[in-house]
Amino acid sequence: MARSEEVIAAQKQENERTARAVAGEVDIDEILAEVLPEGKVDEIRKLQERIGPYVAMVGDGINDAPALKQANVGIAISAGADVAIEASDVTLVSGELTRVVEAIRLSRATFGKIVQNLFWAFFYNVVAIPIAALGLLHPMIGVIAMTASSLTVIGNSVLLKRAKISPDI
Repeated sequence: MARSEEVIAAQKQENERTARAVAGEVDIDEILAEVLPEGKVDEIRKLQERIGPYVAMVGDGINDAPALKQANVGIAISAGADVAIEASDVTLVSGELTRVVEAIRLSRATFGKIVQNLFWAFFYNVVAIPIAALGLLHPMIGVIAMTASSLTVIGNSVLLKRAKISPDI
């Protein structure tokens, strides 16, 4: 094998190893590495047909833009081409792939907080509105309940800062 072929083979092996390491950190079952530009959109479509709306694509170049747009979540690296950044849903400010892990973990933690906050907001309203409608609740108590609801949601949202999103790579 010629020296240049060895370098290319080593680079391909390293890219796949990096992709597998990132996938392992966020419980991604399947990765595709070293796909030619013209095959990326087709591979994304195949994955979407097979597994549904849970397909993400990470890219940084002009050749990645169509696949970033096709994916359910396109993740561009800010050091990449402007067209890739424009086509993506998420842009990583840092050029480090470990930021993909952080972005996925942050999105999961944020969604969890949204669900919790909706529960608390509905809980206060489900309890307070019928009591108020029956005339059993003084208006000032209703104001206090709504304020408590808002403060609960805000306080719960602040707890998002405690979420562990840094990868253990």
